[in-house]
Amino acid sequence: MNDENSLRGRVFHKIKTDILEGRYEVGHELREVTLGEELGVSRTPVREALRQLELEGLVDIIPNKGAFVRGISAKDVEDIYQIRARLEGLCASMAVECATKEELERMEEIILLTRFYEEKGDFDHLSLLDSQFHEMMYEACGSKMLQHLLTDYHQYVQRVRSRSLKQKQRAKKSTEEHAEILQAMKNRDAKAADELATTHILHAIENIRRGDIL
Repeated sequence: MNDENSLRGRVFHKIKTDILEGRYEVGHELREVTLGEELGVSRTPVREALRQLELEGLVDIIPNKGAFVRGISAKDVEDIYQIRARLEGLCASMAVECATKEELERMEEIILLTRFYEEKGDFDHLSLLDSQFHEMMYEACGSKMLQHLLTDYHQYVQRVRSRSLKQKQRAKKSTEEHAEILQAMKNRDAKAADELATTHILHAIENIRRGDIL
């Protein structure tokens, strides 16, 4: 796991975010000197970050040639959503037992804000609030390991999620599904929370396929 408060962790997080947000095209060479200058660091933390990114499958390091962006393929996105579906179901069922009153109230606030921005057609805020709802559920599950896994997977498909939520019909349906998950959590119904959270992610990947977003 990366310590984002360390120099290496900050460099890793910045390069990873730039790759996932599409700043670099697939095949783009990531030069240690150039990145070091941009980030105001020496080549050492950049080199360490690139090695970690290679382990995560985002970068290919070719001996005597350099480091090149590998990025996320359509198959990767499909795989991540399938994995997320199972893990988010588990997360929601665990949150039924562990979520505090304050966490449930915060999730309710997020849904209310989401509906407000739906009316305005503000898709940037919708994407942000969608992330916040899921992140709050991850926190509420009471497992740091599961929270870490789901946060990573969530970040990996951030660009695809944002595009999907720009479809008004999906954005509205997503909010309704969030409200159903939250109600199951309030009812302390672990089985329903599991099923609803799993279905929510499966609906998301179906929408992505239909919209040719991958």
